Amino acid sequence: MNKSYNGRFTPRPDAVRAAYSAEQVLQAVDEAVRTGKRIAVRSGGHCYEDFVTASDVEIVLDVSQMNGVTFDPEHQAFAVEAGATLGQVYKSLYYGWGVTIPGGSCPSVGVGGHIAGGGYGALSRLHGMVVDHLYGVDLVVVDQHGRARRVVATRRPDDPNRDLWWAHTGGGGGNFGVVLRYLLRSPQAHGKDPSTLLPTPPATSPGVTLTWQWADVDERAFTTLVRNHGTWHERRPRTRLSSSLALSHQATGQFQLLVGVDGEQGDVGRLMDDYIKTVTAGVGAAPATTRSDQPWLTATLGAETYAGGTPFKSKAGFLRRRWTDRQIAVVHKYLTDGDQRWGASVYVSSFGGKINTVAPSATAFPHRDALFSVAYDLYWSDPADQDEINWIRRFYQEVYADTGGVPVPGDANSGCYVNYPDADLADPKWNTSGVPWHTLYYGDNYPRLRRIKARWDPGNVFHHSLSVRPQA
Repeated sequence: MNKSYNGRFTPRPDAVRAAYSAEQVLQAVDEAVRTGKRIAVRSGGHCYEDFVTASDVEIVLDVSQMNGVTFDPEHQAFAVEAGATLGQVYKSLYYGWGVTIPGGSCPSVGVGGHIAGGGYGALSRLHGMVVDHLYGVDLVVVDQHGRARRVVATRRPDDPNRDLWWAHTGGGGGNFGVVLRYLLRSPQAHGKDPSTLLPTPPATSPGVTLTWQWADVDERAFTTLVRNHGTWHERRPRTRLSSSLALSHQATGQFQLLVGVDGEQGDVGRLMDDYIKTVTAGVGAAPATTRSDQPWLTATLGAETYAGGTPFKSKAGFLRRRWTDRQIAVVHKYLTDGDQRWGASVYVSSFGGKINTVAPSATAFPHRDALFSVAYDLYWSDPADQDEINWIRRFYQEVYADTGGVPVPGDANSGCYVNYPDADLADPKWNTSGVPWHTLYYGDNYPRLRRIKARWDPGNVFHHSLSVRPQA
């Protein structure tokens, strides 16, 4: 079970403890505290950084076998164990009760970290973040005496543990304890019929994929397309249409625009056609167009999943406004630099919609006014090749050159997503803004997270390179 999703890191723990029950989690945590060994928790194992694979991690607690999805009549909520993958959750909720959560597009991602960081996906413009449907969390914490114990925290206003629930609505994984189960029920849901307590997914997932050949696209055409994409979403922040510009490096020969709409909408075809007409206006180069209309679950479970094992570096940012033309020029320069970087891509995905209707302090996830989520990815072969990793670092730094090399919250940016962790943000060589990493991830919510950390993990048992620091 010594798996490592990111090939940049080679885990060498003293032991891997596979947990199949809450009792085994309690035993493993007790053992780590009693023997003074550093413990880290793994569910899906998809962490971008070395939170679980760091050289000083001595015990890895793997909860991937705790993957049940049931209905809990006591809490009138769906109980999803932390080791379940998104694919398992989607399938179980849909076949069992005809409901879903607005989670991510990678079926192999474990919910343990995904939900704790916020969780979003193709249905989020319609239904918000996953944590907007989080009723409670069942977890193991360590008290001031070093004793592991089980706690349930809910969003009920009278719950004395409510702050611990709040910390799991965007505070990120590996910070407060070991999540056993998430309890999921939409806040507006009433009654006891499980089929009404979470969102109902659309029957189908109509979509269009536009593919351009790099050989047909000059810098003017590229700039026009990216500008049009950003401007359209700025003007229609609440539309149910979602899209992602998948800007692969020129070495791959092509790049794509992926478009989707909630299948329950009667004018789906017209909405997508109008969008495509607007976004491609003035581009000149004609894309190849592929249309699809699969059943929702088929499309969701069929998404491509990276198997892991290859070295990669991911960087990310939330935008409140589209890239400037200067930033688009930087992106074009790096994606057409003449090198054979087959593993380099930038994804500009629409955000907004229902996500923007929640106050930044209502959950620990603060980026409620973001309109775009941007990911910068690079995969390569040799983990020791610093030239490759520094390429993506320079790329990112140059995109955000106006704000110290990182997306400092302001008129244009809204910081970063904790589920896309990037240790460079804590390195003054790559973050010259003077704004600390925790402001980029948590904004004004960080002081409250520190207070919660001090209460529920006073010994800082659960920590990593970007973990919430307990308040002194």
